[in-house]
Formats: sequence, C-alpha cells, structure tokens
Amino acid sequence: MRVAAGGATATAEVSGRVARAITVCGRVQGVGFRPFVHRLATRLGLDGWVLNAGGRVELTVAGPSAAVRTLVERLRAEAPPLADIRRVAVADLSGSPPPPGSGFTVRVSARSDGGKPGTRDIPPDVATCEACLRELFDPADRRYRYPFVNCVDCGPRATVIEDLPYDRERTVMRHFPLCAACAAEYTDPADRRFHAEPVACPGCGPRLAWEDLTGEAALRAAESVVDSGGIVAVKGLGGFQLVCDATDVRAVARLRARKRRPAKPFAVMVSDVAAARRLARLSSAGLAALTSQAAPVVLAPARQGSGIAHGVHPGTGHIGVFLPTTPLHHLLLRDLGKPLVVTSGNRSGEPITTAESPAREALAGVADGFLVHDRPVRARYDDSVVRPMGRTVLTVRRGRGLAPAPLAIPIAASRPVVAAGAQLKHTFALAEGSLAVLGPHTGDLEDALTLDAFEAAHADLVRLTGIEPRVVAHDLHPGYLSTQWARALPAERRIAVQHHHAHVAACAAEHGLDRPFLGVAYDGLGLGDDGTLWGGEILVADLTRYRRVGRFATAPLPGGAAAVRRPARMALGYLYGAEQTGGPRVPIALAESFVRRLPPEEVRAVRTMVERGVNCPRASSAGRLFDAAAALLGLCDDATYEGQAAVALEAAAGDERAEALPWRLARAGGLLVYDPVPTLTALLDRTVAGERTAVLAAAFHRTLAKATAGLVQQVVAAGAPSTVCLSGGCFQNARLLTETRSLLEEQGLRVLVSSAVPVNDGGISYGQAAVAAARLQEG
Repeated sequence: MRVAAGGATATAEVSGRVARAITVCGRVQGVGFRPFVHRLATRLGLDGWVLNAGGRVELTVAGPSAAVRTLVERLRAEAPPLADIRRVAVADLSGSPPPPGSGFTVRVSARSDGGKPGTRDIPPDVATCEACLRELFDPADRRYRYPFVNCVDCGPRATVIEDLPYDRERTVMRHFPLCAACAAEYTDPADRRFHAEPVACPGCGPRLAWEDLTGEAALRAAESVVDSGGIVAVKGLGGFQLVCDATDVRAVARLRARKRRPAKPFAVMVSDVAAARRLARLSSAGLAALTSQAAPVVLAPARQGSGIAHGVHPGTGHIGVFLPTTPLHHLLLRDLGKPLVVTSGNRSGEPITTAESPAREALAGVADGFLVHDRPVRARYDDSVVRPMGRTVLTVRRGRGLAPAPLAIPIAASRPVVAAGAQLKHTFALAEGSLAVLGPHTGDLEDALTLDAFEAAHADLVRLTGIEPRVVAHDLHPGYLSTQWARALPAERRIAVQHHHAHVAACAAEHGLDRPFLGVAYDGLGLGDDGTLWGGEILVADLTRYRRVGRFATAPLPGGAAAVRRPARMALGYLYGAEQTGGPRVPIALAESFVRRLPPEEVRAVRTMVERGVNCPRASSAGRLFDAAAALLGLCDDATYEGQAAVALEAAAGDERAEALPWRLARAGGLLVYDPVPTLTALLDRTVAGERTAVLAAAFHRTLAKATAGLVQQVVAAGAPSTVCLSGGCFQNARLLTETRSLLEEQGLRVLVSSAVPVNDGGISYGQAAVAAARLQEG
C-alpha cells in the first residue's frame, strides 16, 4: 500500500504500533531536512532513522499510529524554510521494523537512488542568516570575524556540491576535516549545525590569503587597497568578483576602463537595508526581494545626492543594490563603512573566473590585488538580478540564490530534454517529467571561452540532477553557438523551437498554461520561420505550435550587427527604408533635421546600402525601433551593450506623462502590422519644434503600448484567446510593461508576465524545454 500524502495517510489505522517507510521528494537536501526530521520524530517518541538517498530523503519510522500520522502531516507543514516539498510517499514497511525504544537516528546516506525515478534538486546558495551574523560580530564567539561562518540555514550549496546525496564527503568541504569542536556541533541533534555540511571554523576551515598574508591580515590588506581607491579581485561564492569604492569617481572609472565596460551599470553592495534606502527608492516588493534568502541585486529608482559616483549607473535612473551575500562581504562592508561596487570578475564578454590561477591570468591588469581562499568553487554562479515592477518582480538574471532550483512545466517531458538556449544572456535547461532545471546565467555565447563555460555547466548539472538528455531543443538560428552545439546530436533527436515562440511559451509554462493563448513577444532579434529577422510579434500559440497574426513593420539593419551597435544607423534604416504599408513616408526635410548631425560619409554609405539592399537584412523588431527612437531624440547614437538605447529612452521618460504619438495599423501579407512611420515622423517633428525630450520619450512608450493594445484588440476580436502572455527583453522596460498591461486589462483580458524566469533571452531555454516536452507528448 502506497499513498501520496499532503496530510495524514489515507490508511485506516487501528490503535497500536505501526511501521512505515516514507520517501520525501523535492528540495530536501542541503536545507536542514534530516535534522528537522530527527527533532520531529524524537519529540513524537518514534523509533527509526532518516537518510539521504540520491536526491531524496528516506525515513523508516515505527511507533503509535497517531504519532506516525502526525509526523507525516508535519513533514510538509513544518518543513525548513529552504525546503521545497513536492511529494511525500508513505508505504507499509516491508522487513523488520525498528524495535521499541531504539530511538531515532540519522544514518549514513545511500549513494544510489535505488532505481527510483525523479529529478534530484540541487539547493541554491543562501545568504548568511541572522544567527551566523551575530556570531560573526561577537568578540566572545569562537567564529568571531571568521569569513566562512555558516549553518544549516545558510551558506554555500550549489557552488560546493560535487555529487548527491548531499553529505560533506561529496562537497568541496571534504578537503577540510572537522576539528573536535565543529564535529561536536555537526553530530549534536540539538545544534543548528547538526549535519550542516559546509560547517567550519578558524581552526579547521578555509582561510583567506593575500600575497603572503593569511586570515585577518589578508582581509585588512585587501581593505586597505579598496579604501585607497584600488580594485580588488575577491573570490566569492560562485567565482571571482571585482570590488571597488562605489563613491570614488576615479576608482569606478578605472574599473570601467580595465574591465572594458564603458557604460553598462554596475551593481552596488551595501551593508544593510538602511544603506540601501539611502541609495534607492525601494518598494515593498523590492524590499522583500532585497532581504530574501537569495539576496539578489535589486534594480530600483536611484536617489539623487546619495554620494554614489556618477559612473556607477550612467544613462539610467535606476541603480542595482544588494546586501552582503557571504560573511566575507559582511566584513568588507562593515570595515570599510561605504557602499562597494561588486561586479563579476571578468573582462567584458568573458565568463567569470572561478579558480585562482586562471583568475590571476584573466584579471591581470584589471585588479590591483587578489583576496583569495582555499575553498574551491565547484560551479560558476553570477549574482542574480531582479526588477520590481508594481505587483510583479521580474527576474532579469537567474544565478546565485535562484538557480538551479527546478521549475514546473505544464506538460511532462516523456523523454529527458536539454534545451540549448539562445545566444545572448545564455542559459540552458534540463527537463524530465514535469520539472525543468534552468541552469545559471552563462553570459553571451560569443566565443570559445563562454562556450566552454556552457559545456562545463551542462556536464556538471547533468551529473548532479541525474537527467541524461535524449533530446535537444534549440533555436532556429544556425549561427548561434548553442544551435551549433545542439547539432552534435542526430536530427531525429533535435527539436527546433522558433525564438519568439520560446519567449511566450516560457511565460505560459511558468503560469501552468497548457491551452492556447495570445503571445506578445518584443525583443531585439530572433530568426523567424520564414528566414527573416523578427522581434515585434503577435502570436496565437500553445506549447506545441504557433501562428503569427501580427507584427511590427520591418526596417533594414544597415550593416547587420553594425546597426545593433549603432542606433544612429538603425534610425537611418527607418528613415530611408521603412516598410511601406500604404502610409506616408517620413518627410525629407524632417529626416534632414536628424541626418545633418551625423558624419556625411556615413549617411551616404548607409543610404546607398539601403537603396541597393546591400548587407541590409530587414527586421520586424521592437528593440530596434527603440534604438531608432533613442537616436532620433539624441539619447544614444552608439550602444556598448544590448538594450543601452532602450535604457536611455526609459530613463529620459522618467515619471513624465504624455499622450500617444500618431500610430497606424495596416495589413500586409495576411498579417496585422504596426507601421511606426507616423510615430517616428511625429517624434522628429516635435523635436524640431523644441518639445522636451522627456515628454517625447514618455509619448513614445505610450504609443507602443497603445499600438500593442490595438493589435491585440483586433486579433482577439477575430477569435484569438483572451489570455495574453507578454515576453521578450523589451518588457524589462517598466514603463512599456506597466502601460501595456494596463491597457490590455482594460479590455478585459488576462495578462501574464514571467517572474521566476527572465523575460529576456535568459528565459529562452525554459521556453524551449516546455515546447519540446509538449511536442514529445504529441509524438
């Protein structure tokens, strides 16, 4: 007899002693679950034992039937805060039950899953808990100022695990034998370090090093460099980080120059919530995210006059703030008494480094010194980034603290799947059954280094989760390194998923939607099924298929990727070559008002390219339209990172309110099309008339929201579903998302946006996995 229990067993029991075998599945390793079970069973007077087995926890219990039922009920109801219980299975015990009075113990883990199916959960790293912080700053405590203090409720998990079941000998902590004092805590059921696998102390654990200094002296040396305006490479949880004084203009400028990151904002770490509030206007949702166990970077409106160097977040009114994620970071913030730039330890475009020797080579000339330690980093994890938007908190980057926690998919994968992801903001996903494990943020797959990082992370997660892929899902674009990687498998084991279908499918899957929906996918570029570049798409879809019903009008990208890097060139593409859908062209005189400020030779070259159709792929892209508008308003002619022009446009709009600019819908090739020429014409006309840039930037956002609502209204009237999924990188723009959602909800539509999964290309792999699972079910 076996039952799945969310409460008591369904078995009719007679009074007296019973024996049960209980299996608990979910995130139950590395979260203090065995100590919790031990305490609970002991309080209930039960005999038996608990152990980790593969990726689950197994119990054998014997005692009064009422006490056993209570145990089963409380396993889910009172589980530790870091646990995520998916299933509790209870069966009559076969074999000899534990004898009365034998007590309850924690047994040595079983290496095998015993042939039982199911994904093994890898617990994410957890920020330092309050109890450990008190010890860290208590001069009377034996762990006073020890940078690696942790307990069962906090500390490293995913970055130290080498294999499951989760025990110390299968983590990098196996290199640090426990001293007598730590061993006593580790084996004491009443101690909060009972079976806390990374437990350590100054006598037996990892140690800091700086050149020939160790321990406290090493820390003080590093702090002295930061305090004097230097840049220090710090070995963090998931790899190296670069740290400097966030209030020092010269230090920030040096970091930008050395890291080759001229404009993309840096994150700022602060000591506590009060310090965060001095830098940013935090909503209740933002505050909850900031203080969560994941401790992500939270993007929030920046306060003026905070003392932060202007080079920390140029071109945007938002700042990324986060709290210390490890005891080492707490010490740095407490000792230095100032906010710190804490950014990934790499040069722009490269993966973060995780080991000391490669870090010293990769960051030579970037860092003025290296604060390292001897605990290996098992897996590469960059910091997570989130952005509160009203009632929604969007995940911008899913990394430390969030990944690799599994996510549900609505239609179970009948065969194990790996989803290879996209090219930019790359992630991959593994799916089996009703769960998908979204791997950590890799970065942009642009070279062999990032591809190597992807392959290493994939091999590691396959081994840890036990998901051995039999099918690969991938993007249509043949030039993506992720697509080329997928083609190592034979064609019959590959499933191609269109980029924008993956975007909207990710949103639908996160919300458990397994029926048709209307998808709005706005991003930079993705290859369409017709071989052209898409990016402003209206799709009627489910998880297996889609139908394109609307789009943005196309414009040429003069020079291809060169137009992505230079929004001014994208603006010329719209002025000289926007798709004609029956409406007027941009008047020549107005176009000249923009053109005359650009180099004449560039203008002539671009115009010739457009007129002759030379190296000018056309795209129906919302992201490229944002680029063009930002350039026309003089906000961004050149972009050094993806989305920079859109960020500048959103920042320029600020809190301004404005009516929409003219916009027009047309029909072309059987599709409903938004023609942006009237919008751009009005933008130019009102710029020439001297209207404030803030008003025009706000008006542009309002126009795109109104045009989207118009597109959706017409396709819904024609029979499309009334549930709308918004996805794609453009919806990281709070103004666009908020205004679009509001207008659609006014039409009585149900509007869904991803929260746990990035709306940008970091969510593509999850969408690919959901689509592949649905197609496999269809056969």
